[in-house]
Amino acid sequence: MWDIISPFFKEIHEDLTEELKYQKLKHEIKDVSELIERLASKAKLDPLSVDFSKHLDENDRLKSLREEFNIPKAGDIVTDGVEAISPGEKSVYFCGNSLGLMPKCARELLSQELDVWASTGVAGHFQHKFNRPWVSIDDNVVEGIAEIVGAKPIEIATMNTLTSNLHLLMASFYTPNKINPPPGEFNERLEDILNIIEKEGNKIALVLFSGVHYYSGQFYKIKKITTAAKAKGCVVGFDLSHAVGNVVLKLHKWKVDFATWCTYKYLNSGPGGIAGIFIHEKHANDFNRPRFAGWWGSDRKSRFQMDKPFQPIPGAKGFQVSNPSVLNTVSLLASLKVFDKTSMVQLRSKSILLTGYLEYLLDKQLNSLGYKIITPRDPHQRGCQLSLLVDENKVEQVSKGLMKYGIVIDVRSSSVIRIAPNPMYNTFSEVFRFVKALKLIMSDLGISFSVSKEKSETKSLMYYIHRHMDSSLVIAYLKVPISFET
Repeated sequence: MWDIISPFFKEIHEDLTEELKYQKLKHEIKDVSELIERLASKAKLDPLSVDFSKHLDENDRLKSLREEFNIPKAGDIVTDGVEAISPGEKSVYFCGNSLGLMPKCARELLSQELDVWASTGVAGHFQHKFNRPWVSIDDNVVEGIAEIVGAKPIEIATMNTLTSNLHLLMASFYTPNKINPPPGEFNERLEDILNIIEKEGNKIALVLFSGVHYYSGQFYKIKKITTAAKAKGCVVGFDLSHAVGNVVLKLHKWKVDFATWCTYKYLNSGPGGIAGIFIHEKHANDFNRPRFAGWWGSDRKSRFQMDKPFQPIPGAKGFQVSNPSVLNTVSLLASLKVFDKTSMVQLRSKSILLTGYLEYLLDKQLNSLGYKIITPRDPHQRGCQLSLLVDENKVEQVSKGLMKYGIVIDVRSSSVIRIAPNPMYNTFSEVFRFVKALKLIMSDLGISFSVSKEKSETKSLMYYIHRHMDSSLVIAYLKVPISFET
């Protein structure tokens, strides 16, 4: 959507780099509602009309990416005895924040690996007719992931699962203590985070934070948190499970020490897909750092010579424990082939407008009838997800009602529905369809709403681990017990 919104920006040139385009997005777009009304005015269309949603779709240069995915039919996504109104139509899949859709080329890539397995057996580790020998299978995805998270290839490894990687990277004991957010609030205040770091920083060894909050959809200021923590001498890590493939990341440039993520959400690698880690290049040759070492992290030249001492590979790959699943890795490769057709800046441009359009229609058409948006209103403090707080006694009816209309969302903590229009495969017309259906459902239920009766359920993923001057003991203060793959 860069092409449709960029004419409204100042000092725009055709040869702007992706980095400069990203900076323009951050500084020029302050109010998405205003931008939507300007776009509608230019097109001489009512911003609340279905024609305007079609106009946005027609001018979307990324619309061809939708054809790269299998979109489930409405009749195939219903559960709990719900009957779809139009079972043969494609569903509106707003659940990529839980599980991304299957890239069409995944079937072919998986079939190729099964063919190699059947025809060559163990020799597939070194002889592979599709030029993907299993001994280096993860090399096929490293550069693509590095581009998405803003890293160098030496800083990336594909391995394990998200929670396993968090434990491996922390490699420390801790005692969790839950700290509740301010009453009635759903998002962490940046100033509160920075104040904790400023006040406690000299005692803090490790700051570990989420990139995008799974519940509220808040996009944390990774750069500012990292800079503040670094100024106090802290090590800084991030759980990016809801950020990778969703927002623009510059992990190397921001000097994050480490990060990890799953790939089955916005990276569309399939259920239980392989995870990944980032280790900043400055740690690449720090072989004295404690780690749970495994044979796959050892030097490739000596890996199969079992009598040799452990010689870690420089960089993130030195943290690999065992050989990555080939089938999981090529499933990720299938998705990265789609990412190769665009850029994170292009996807983010569309995402800001797509989610802003969702927010705009909700405000104008429903006017908070039966819900409250708990996701930040600032488009730069959220990803593609909007979280709606609904009366917990009605949320099941809302969810099943949407299912009848062929709309896929999910529910968290019994009172929040999460809607995540993905710029890769969702359309503005689908957003229009969702809001129209939600309005009918809310009206039929006659839902009333009072936020004062609801408890804040925000669960932050911030950790700050205190260090002691006279011992190696570390004590962690945790704002939520660990439960990452949500």
